[in-house]
Amino acid sequence: MVTRVPPSLLRHRIGVEPYLGDGAYGPTYGPPAEHSALVGEAVRMVRAPDGREVTSTAQIIAAPDLDCPPGSRVTLPRGRITTAISTAVHTAPGLPVPASKEVICE
Repeated sequence: MVTRVPPSLLRHRIGVEPYLGDGAYGPTYGPPAEHSALVGEAVRMVRAPDGREVTSTAQIIAAPDLDCPPGSRVTLPRGRITTAISTAVHTAPGLPVPASKEVICE
């Protein structure tokens, strides 16, 4: 049974600086880390966690343990820096499908 996305399917490398919250001088981020992912760059309308409709220009599939909360800075494979809008963990316990984390970016 497959329990997580096979690394052979995660063909891109992304950089993630996890959002930690707002400080006295604006947003604060954790240390940057590089991760394997599958990146699709397509323009889509999505809902942000606060209910606003926003435009997403990149969608990422990664391992389920990726630390990338909404607000995180993400560096895409081509070098463009974007912000995570929302994340979702996909699981299907008992079924032969892989667990993954989806990150929707601005």
